[in-house]
Amino acid sequence: LNTGSGSLMATRRAFTDTDTSDEAVRATCDDATTCKRFATSKGYWKDPYIQHFARSVGERKAPEINRGYYARVQGVNHLLDAFIRKTERDCQVINLGAGLDTTFWRLKDENLLPRKFFEVDFPTVVARKIHNIKTKPPLSKPIIETHSTDSLLLDAHSLDSDHYCIIGADLRDISNLDEKLKKFQLNPELPTLLLSECVLVYMTPSQSSNLVHWAADTFHTAMFVNYEQKERFLKTGWAHADALDMMTIYSVLPQDDVARIERLEFLDEKELLQQLLQHYSICWATKDKLNLGNAQIYSCYIKGSVTQMT
Repeated sequence: LNTGSGSLMATRRAFTDTDTSDEAVRATCDDATTCKRFATSKGYWKDPYIQHFARSVGERKAPEINRGYYARVQGVNHLLDAFIRKTERDCQVINLGAGLDTTFWRLKDENLLPRKFFEVDFPTVVARKIHNIKTKPPLSKPIIETHSTDSLLLDAHSLDSDHYCIIGADLRDISNLDEKLKKFQLNPELPTLLLSECVLVYMTPSQSSNLVHWAADTFHTAMFVNYEQKERFLKTGWAHADALDMMTIYSVLPQDDVARIERLEFLDEKELLQQLLQHYSICWATKDKLNLGNAQIYSCYIKGSVTQMT
């Protein structure tokens, strides 16, 4: 769904075997980063780190695009933070198709770092991110501060520290993905949250099902959060799945903050925002062998009370 000023998510296009198609998918990373950079520059939410990945604010984005990104970022953050708090940080997070995401740095600032935070993306995207981390102290310092030794494991397509790991891998190659994650101390016994905001929609149905199935087979206590149809998860080994459209997410976010961001820019056509948000949804799937009450995290979220959970 596109507007003249940008898109909440890039046009969906299935993977093919051509380099051109992969390059188009990689370009969506820049599109998302630029949109988030613009929204933060207008004050929709705070992200002091995104400027190090997108120096330019770029062209103006329509207010409905900014509000859409606000809902998406806040919705995912609430779910992620609730999981981390529920496990008392004794968990791991895997961000699949992480792009230039800054969540690790936010969690560090908010004292919510899990035992380990993994990111996976195309090797070329990872190489760019590692370059930015190496050359920008505001990015590298938090990684070093949370690392126990003087040296990091670092090469062109991977960076590994005690709490943060970024890996270059193709999510369509499950065996290679599994091998690389375990090489960097992925622990299948830990409660695990898998985050995949805008990845599965660019893969063929069989490729994305293989990835979701791998996650269900690998972790006994886990959540998978993404933009996707819940039926896929129920068919691939997950015990529970549910979804909310982004308009519902928007309506249960803290209303004082929603009122604040709605004052930032005048929105002429509220119906367009509603149509945009209803077009997308956040889906979550759970497995809960350790009886953490994962499903309850989300029922609390639906009632707008995630932040009150202990």
